[in-house]
Amino acid sequence: MSTPFYVSPQQAMADRAEYARKGIARGRSLVVLQYADGIVFVAENPSRALHKVSEIYDRIAFAATGKYNEYENLRIGGTRYADLRGYTFDRQDVKARGLANLYAQTLGNIFSSGAEKPYEVELLVAEVGETPADDEIYRLPHDGSIIDEHGSVAVGGNSDQIGSYLDQRHRDDMGLGEALRLAVESLGRDPGGSDRELTADQLEVALLDRNRPQQRKFKRVLGQQLARLLETEAAPPAAETEEQEEGTESAPESGSED
Repeated sequence: MSTPFYVSPQQAMADRAEYARKGIARGRSLVVLQYADGIVFVAENPSRALHKVSEIYDRIAFAATGKYNEYENLRIGGTRYADLRGYTFDRQDVKARGLANLYAQTLGNIFSSGAEKPYEVELLVAEVGETPADDEIYRLPHDGSIIDEHGSVAVGGNSDQIGSYLDQRHRDDMGLGEALRLAVESLGRDPGGSDRELTADQLEVALLDRNRPQQRKFKRVLGQQLARLLETEAAPPAAETEEQEEGTESAPESGSED
């Protein structure tokens, strides 16, 4: 009778973690940034049917990268949890922290179970508050740990390089257009050194807008609105500037006519 092949628990967990990380790294990157009026989600995603960013509840949104079928199952489960809790108790009782704890338990159980492979996903759960100080962003890696993030966070692809780029340039008081352009610039960063310029057709953009009058703060940014926000604010035309200068020089001085 042959002796079973032995693998230490530490090595088994390390192998599972490496497997999950490689799967996540193959996915396109996604970034989340706080700005003056809320939280913006920007993902490199040319598909208009398979979303990486979705609404969970009134003030809560979900974003993920990795294997679509795996994080879509998690999104559906989170939406059911939020709907049931809001219906059973009160809408105000549905919080991003509770949802993040639910996802952490699910991912942790799957990761530590030897019966199935770990999920190749990394999740972000965000909730917009009444003020910027009340905003919450939670990142959940494949092993079910929870990281409380602030300001900006990147997942998937070359997230380390993108996150470093954002940390150096992000401010909490940025306007929506400025924050969106920064996010797109960061997603175009290439580890090989040849940066890419992403267009509106290659992006999926959504907001949690605290100033939105509706109870539901989530909305998608599409089409012409997205294209306008991506445009850099242009300086006044040179011809207009020259006309203004000529008009100033040709204006008669006070008291020059007797």
